[in-house]
Amino acid sequence: MSHIPENTNIPRHVAVIMDGNGRWAKKRLMPRVMGHKRGLDTLEEMCRVCSNLGVAYLTVFAFSTENWRRPEEEVSFLMGLFLSALDKKVKKMHANGLRVKVIGERSHFSQAIQDGIVAAEELTKNNKGLTLTIAADYGGKWDIVQAANQLIREGKTEITQEDLSAKLMLAEAPEPDLFIRTGGETRISNFMLWQMAYAEFYFTDVLWPDFNETEIKKAFASFTQRERRFGRTSEQLPIEQQRP
Repeated sequence: MSHIPENTNIPRHVAVIMDGNGRWAKKRLMPRVMGHKRGLDTLEEMCRVCSNLGVAYLTVFAFSTENWRRPEEEVSFLMGLFLSALDKKVKKMHANGLRVKVIGERSHFSQAIQDGIVAAEELTKNNKGLTLTIAADYGGKWDIVQAANQLIREGKTEITQEDLSAKLMLAEAPEPDLFIRTGGETRISNFMLWQMAYAEFYFTDVLWPDFNETEIKKAFASFTQRERRFGRTSEQLPIEQQRP
């Protein structure tokens, strides 16, 4: 890493795997899809809290390249929920000054969803608040391959880290400072493999629909206690950044 990010108490970029929607619903004897619906409200709260705390970028894993393997009924509901969110939730986000972006392989989605993505990005592109990036039909391995293929098409015969970074789907954003996964699992599941090389990880058993403002602030408090050295020793850090 040639550039050392500035250490701050509030992460500039937060990445989230919103896990546990189905289990939340199952615990309440509800269809799994109702957990996803409730999870959308949690995402709205996450945006609000992050905005208030000064986070600049929030990237969430909404649908992975592997999620197409889920039951057809659940996938169909998720697509409908995605389309509805692009129409209704994005308008509210726009009113609050958020910028919305979607990354991933769009061609697998219906034309209505593709049109909705374009409309959402166009509507919010000039907003100056939090940038919410939704990773949909996205995978970290896919992202690296598509970046490499772009460079090959441009005639590159040797590829540097800087070349590849510039072609990744989140090239315009700083690398995530904090990665959060709810729901009790402790893996990154093919999410932003390149970009999270130096992220701080926070895992919690709390299911995504229950990940409220209190839980968000717990994650941020944990981040504040981390000593981020980026290859340096503790003694090389400014005194205010050294941890006891």
